[in-house]
Amino acid sequence: MNISQEKIDNLNAVLKINIDPADYQQRVDKSIKDQAKKAKLPGFRPGMVPPAHIKKMYGKSILVDEINNLLSDTLNNYITEQNLEVLGQPLPKVDEAKEYNWDFNDQFEFNYEIGLAPEFNLDFTSKDKLTQYVIKVDEETLASRIKNIRRSYGKMTNPDVSADDDVLYAQLTQLSPDGSVFDEGIVNTTSVRLDQVKDEAIKASLIGLKKDDELTFDIQKAYDNDAVKIAAILGIDEEEREQVKSNFKLTVKNINRLEEGDLNQEFFDKLFGAGTVTDEAGFRAKITEELEGMMQQDAERKLQNDIYNYSLEKVNFELPDDFLKRWLKATNEKLTEEELQGGYADFAKNLKWTLIENRIIKDNKIEIKYEEVFAAAKASLDAQFRMYSPQALTEEQLGQYAVQYLQNKENANKVFEEVKALKTIDYIKSVITLDNKEIAYDAFKELAQ
Repeated sequence: MNISQEKIDNLNAVLKINIDPADYQQRVDKSIKDQAKKAKLPGFRPGMVPPAHIKKMYGKSILVDEINNLLSDTLNNYITEQNLEVLGQPLPKVDEAKEYNWDFNDQFEFNYEIGLAPEFNLDFTSKDKLTQYVIKVDEETLASRIKNIRRSYGKMTNPDVSADDDVLYAQLTQLSPDGSVFDEGIVNTTSVRLDQVKDEAIKASLIGLKKDDELTFDIQKAYDNDAVKIAAILGIDEEEREQVKSNFKLTVKNINRLEEGDLNQEFFDKLFGAGTVTDEAGFRAKITEELEGMMQQDAERKLQNDIYNYSLEKVNFELPDDFLKRWLKATNEKLTEEELQGGYADFAKNLKWTLIENRIIKDNKIEIKYEEVFAAAKASLDAQFRMYSPQALTEEQLGQYAVQYLQNKENANKVFEEVKALKTIDYIKSVITLDNKEIAYDAFKELAQ
């Protein structure tokens, strides 16, 4: 058996494999004998079927299977021995001119296309500079957060007159262009939250209303033509909403107001545990600390994304794009040409980042230990549980859940890749220069969009 490589260019090559009968005959004979021992055929006792009978009935299919197994072993061994860094998997080149008898005497030749990983240099230094944002908690953001928390622990009241941030329980009745009620039009009783109304003039018209008050409501303008929101308020589907252009009569049925919870010891204990916070100053300090933690996470995500994009721009190299597109089509039968063209750019970016990651991990002998993967899984699960329950799980419970989670191979690979990415980011952060810059939260949000 002979295998050779023909370089097309720096990113593409063809592997040619020549197989003689001597290369496969022993494997085929062994497979035939093994099947003869296991076969259960009419007229023969179990295990006593003659190999010649198996060869006559199933020989060609056995030969095909063994040739495929031999090809797979040969390709994998050659790629390993030659230290070839291939992208995707080898793709067979079909030669319509070649025909085989599959009579156990054929000499076979198979050609495979391979995509090769590009050569590139990593030269991150202190001359590479990125901004690391330090987000400051401004008074407006703090006040908004405190208000939301107090309302979460507040009580519902029904005032006589509507005010900003109230919820109107109202009937919406579809109107004709002349302002009269549209016969057989849409009628729906729903909640209208004033804080969700986009148009300031319309929002102002909803303030100061009393029960049974009526007004003409331009719902399209009120919600800035948000199809999902409008369809939900009217109780119709989004397609039906596209046909609705008219105004509505809004009739107030009731006014709901969520009063803010009092800043007392009972409130503090509910929020932070008994005795942790005892006054308003301590409460504000706790909320500030919470916000700063959240903002630090936002700033870190922004930095990680900036490093990702900067790295892709700095470490510039080509990929065997045509080969990779053919490989993606070959391995994803349902992938349409439109989906391939539309999604390939993102696929290529992620592949380039993976190559950069692998090089950094290899060149710097960075290890990814199970303990790190386990800790990352615990942290991820802890964050998920906290979204649904204020009561934190114990370390023992988190550990048990993490063990179960990582037993799934897909989950384990996902967390491993996350840890690998973070270690790559940490390495780049340790080499380049990070300029700290203080920024207000609102300004940061605009920057991060």
